[in-house]
Amino acid sequence: MAKAIFSKALSAVDPSKILKDRIRIEKDRLWIRSEENLEKIFDLKVFDNIFLVGTGKASNSMARTIEEIFENRMTKGVITTKYGHLLPLKKTEIIEAGHPIPDQNGYEGAKKIQSLLKESGPKDLVIFLLSGGGSALLPFPAGGIELKEKQEATQLLLDCGAEIKEINTTRKHISLMKGGWVAKWAYPSTVIGFILSDVVGDQLDVIGSGPTVPDPSTFEEAWEILKKYDLLNEIPFSIRTHLQLGKEGKVEETPKPGEFVFERVYNSLIGSNILALCAAEKEAKSLGFNTLILSSSIVGETREAARFHSAIAKEVISSGNPIPKPACILSGGETTVTIKGNGLGGRNQEFALAGALEISGIEKVVLLSGGTDGTDGPTDATGAVADHTTIQRAKVMGLDPRAHLENNDAYPFFQKLGDLLITGPTHTNVMDVRILLVA
Repeated sequence: MAKAIFSKALSAVDPSKILKDRIRIEKDRLWIRSEENLEKIFDLKVFDNIFLVGTGKASNSMARTIEEIFENRMTKGVITTKYGHLLPLKKTEIIEAGHPIPDQNGYEGAKKIQSLLKESGPKDLVIFLLSGGGSALLPFPAGGIELKEKQEATQLLLDCGAEIKEINTTRKHISLMKGGWVAKWAYPSTVIGFILSDVVGDQLDVIGSGPTVPDPSTFEEAWEILKKYDLLNEIPFSIRTHLQLGKEGKVEETPKPGEFVFERVYNSLIGSNILALCAAEKEAKSLGFNTLILSSSIVGETREAARFHSAIAKEVISSGNPIPKPACILSGGETTVTIKGNGLGGRNQEFALAGALEISGIEKVVLLSGGTDGTDGPTDATGAVADHTTIQRAKVMGLDPRAHLENNDAYPFFQKLGDLLITGPTHTNVMDVRILLVA
C-alpha cells in the first residue's frame, strides 16, 4: 500500500501534466494560469523569436511539453539535464551533465545557454524551465575559479550536512548563471520562467539557485556559511579569494531585487512538495486510512527525523494520537546526512534504516521514504521500505544494521533484503515523500 500511495504522489507532480493544465495558446495568445487561478496573457505575435532554455532533472520533460504546446512557434533552445534523463526533443538541444557534482558537460551547456541568451533581443521571448538539480547542472564558475575547484567546494558542502539554501547561497556567489544572472544575460528579452520547487518553503530565489530571480543573499552570507561549517581553510584558494573580494565590494554582486533586468521577467511556480503530499493523502484515504499531513518542511539530520517519525508510530499505537489506527502519516521536505562513513546510500535509504531500528518488532508498521526525482544519493534507488520484520530478516542474513547505518551504507543493506524502492528517472523533483502506515 505504501508504494501505491507513493506512486500517486509522483503522478501528481508530473510537470508535463501540470504544464498542460496551466498553459494554453489560443489565436497567438499565450495564457498562463497561476496556482491562485489568476491568468497572465502574452501576445506571441509581438515576438520575433521564441527561445527555450532550461536546467534540472525535470527540464527535459518540461521542454518536451513546451515544444508540444508551442508547436512550430519555437525557434531553438538548449537545456541541461542529468545523465539518464534523456527524452527526445525537436528544436531543443539536450546536454546531459553531472549531478550533484557539476562536470564539464554542464559547463559546456551553461556556455551554450549564455550564448543563446546574449543572442536574444528586445523583441524576443525566452522561456526558462527550472527544476531541482539545476544548480549542479548549470555550472558557470565566476572570476578565476576553475570547474574542478567548484566541484571540490560542492562536495565539501554536501558532506558537511549544509542545508540546500546554504549550499545555494554559496553557489550563487561563485557563479555567473545563478542568483539572477540568467535574467541579466537575457535582458532586454521577455522571460517567462516555469519553476518546479525542490526546496522547503518554495522560495524562488533558492530553487536551482534562482537563475531568473532577484538574489537577496550576499557575499558576506556565503562567507559566513563556509565559516559556520569550518570550510574556509578547506575550500580552494580561488573561491576564498573571490568571496573575500566580493565582501570588499571589488567583485560585482548578484542582481538584486528592484534591478532593471527583472522588469520583463515573469516567474511561475508550477509544482511543489505539498502537491505530492495532498495526492498521497487522497490515495491513502481511498484505501481506508485515517490520514494526516505532518509537514512538507521536514529538515535536519536524517536519523533524528527517522526517530521522530518512529515515535509518532508508537504514539498512534499507544494512545491513538495524533490520529487513530489505521493511520497514514505523511511528510515531505529534505533532510541531510552528515557523512561519517564510506558506504553507499542516500538520505531516504538512511531514513528507512534508522527508522527500521526504531520500529523493529512493532507489528503492522510500515515506513517508506523516497525521493520524488527517482534517485537517492549516488544510487539507482529512490529510497527504501522498512517494516517490523526488517531488522530480524537482516540479522538472519548475517547483516549488522547498526554497522551499516554508522558507515552510511544503507544501499547494500536494503539491496540484499530486496527492499530498495526503485522507480527509474521520474522526470520530476519536489524533494522527498515519507509514508508511515500503522494498521
